[in-house]
Amino acid sequence: MITLSASERRRLKKIAYSHTAAYQLVVRVRIVLDAAHGYSNNQIAQRRGVTVDTVRLWRGRYRSQEGIKSLTDRPRSGLPPTFSTLQRAEVKALACQLPAETGAPLSRWSCPELAREAVTRRLAATISASTVRRILAEDTLKPWQHQSWIFIRDPAFAAKATRVLDLYARRWDDIPLGDDEYVLSADEKTSIQDRCRCHPTLPPGSSRMMRINHDYDRGGALAYLAAYDVHRAHVFGRCSPKTGIVPFMDLAEQVMTQEPYASAKRVFWIVDNGSSHRGKTAADRLTERFRNAVMVHTPVHASWVNQVEIFFSIVQRKVASPNDFTGHDQVEDRLIAFERRYNETARPFSSKFTPADLEDLMARIERHEQKERNSQQHDDCDHQPAVLDAAA
Repeated sequence: MITLSASERRRLKKIAYSHTAAYQLVVRVRIVLDAAHGYSNNQIAQRRGVTVDTVRLWRGRYRSQEGIKSLTDRPRSGLPPTFSTLQRAEVKALACQLPAETGAPLSRWSCPELAREAVTRRLAATISASTVRRILAEDTLKPWQHQSWIFIRDPAFAAKATRVLDLYARRWDDIPLGDDEYVLSADEKTSIQDRCRCHPTLPPGSSRMMRINHDYDRGGALAYLAAYDVHRAHVFGRCSPKTGIVPFMDLAEQVMTQEPYASAKRVFWIVDNGSSHRGKTAADRLTERFRNAVMVHTPVHASWVNQVEIFFSIVQRKVASPNDFTGHDQVEDRLIAFERRYNETARPFSSKFTPADLEDLMARIERHEQKERNSQQHDDCDHQPAVLDAAA
């Protein structure tokens, strides 16, 4: 039996009911307190959910050693680090290179491939994939992940994007839009697949998600064209076997021949640079057919500025994926039915790309281009002396 002084008991109880002390230490302290109350090893093991050997170990250490200090883990010698600081840095540097730069026939690194390359380069005699992962984790390096991006090439990006953002804020040429002026965001969602699964889709059940058969019969694809009223949050859509000038003008006809757009002062059509509505020719074509229609293009490679893309992402998640249709008619019926359902409760999107974000983006692009210019000038200066020497 363990005998505790009043001060020892107070210290142990403080730890036993602490909310911040380590869990292992709390369990060990409670074992000692139980032992001081006269419980047997078996009783303590049952009370604390541990083995009898664990109880015997910690009550024995406390009784024979220096009180509370004996309840902490003893220092472990362990093996010395196998890899030097230089070797660890070399592995990290290798991970920060593209595989193609090293001659490896890979698109991206994995830990096993990095381990193999490190041995090939004699950075280490041997190294495991798990060790490589631990080394990379020190700097949160994950070369097996990738993220795509696109560099803005449109020289008029700022001007075009500003016009679109102004329309979202109901302004045009710094003049507020009137009540009889509307803003539409239009585009096509291509290749909505008509796939008929070879076995029926199974509904979800208890502890089971919905199951979709992998095998299917392909019945072709449809295009879904939509015009989204930015401020009224209303979608006008139609399906077509393919995209092109005619289907897009059919969509414009569908929208512009109904109120309030037919009698509106102006209706702005925000579109990207797709082939069916690209350039001044498409803008003139729309205005010639509908005198109050004004086509506004997003910057090149920046269709993400177009709000109808948000609606298309909703369609993809809620209607088109996973797809299990018996024919084109079912695809079209589903899309039009969802459109009506969406319009019943739709609210305008809150644009997350603001003029302030645009200004910040252009500043970052300017810094990047300035850095490239400085780098180019530095390279030219490095080569200049060699040219002069050759001329001399």
